[in-house]
Amino acid sequence: MPMKTIAVIPARLGSTRLARKVLADIHGKPLIWHVWNRVKQAKHLDQIYIATDSPEVEHVALAWGAQVLMTSPDCQSGTERIASVLDQIEGDLILNVQGDEPLVSHTMLDDLVKRWKSSPCDLITPVFPIHDAQEIQNPNIVKVARAYDGRALYFSRNAVPYVRDEAPQNWLNISQFWGHIGVYGYRRDVLAKYKELPVSPLEQSERLEQLRFLEAGYIFQTIETDYRPLAVDVADDLEKVRALLAQDHA
Repeated sequence: MPMKTIAVIPARLGSTRLARKVLADIHGKPLIWHVWNRVKQAKHLDQIYIATDSPEVEHVALAWGAQVLMTSPDCQSGTERIASVLDQIEGDLILNVQGDEPLVSHTMLDDLVKRWKSSPCDLITPVFPIHDAQEIQNPNIVKVARAYDGRALYFSRNAVPYVRDEAPQNWLNISQFWGHIGVYGYRRDVLAKYKELPVSPLEQSERLEQLRFLEAGYIFQTIETDYRPLAVDVADDLEKVRALLAQDHA
């Protein structure tokens, strides 16, 4: 039986930095529609769901034909939201696609699925090469330390690796740095055990949900991509996305 891949887009209406951002208007469509539409273009996904705790988001998404899963408002992360409805979906690989990235690359999603199907692993996530020394020090860009075979050794908001005896502006000459994209592929049985995993001290310190799996001993494989994420966290991000999408339709 061929392996089945499901994408789930967590969509929480109660965002703090930008109120109701998943329903923010972008050229006549809500932000979450743009995410869903991009994911829908991927060729290696068998089904797509939006997972939300908001009846308003459910109503809007059903109106354009999306499949919606209702979750508890108590979910603390996208992973927890998806894990809570795992019994309602089928699939060997479950993709968590952030609900605030309306420019997400469907090609990147397909590459991730193809890589996992050729070499199934516990979890898989995309990373991009960092070429700007200032980005290494930016805590909003999550860095990944990787092993020779691509396994993630650690995720951090700090610069990893730290380059001793060199000025930070020269670090890119010494080491390759990788940024993390918040798209996760979970093997089904790994995601099913999420509720049993203890809250990770590293996760709490860095505020990075993927560290719970890493600290629990799971293998986190990475794939390289040139796609650079543009998540909508604040009003300025929303304006940037509107401008970029306007160019696409010009």
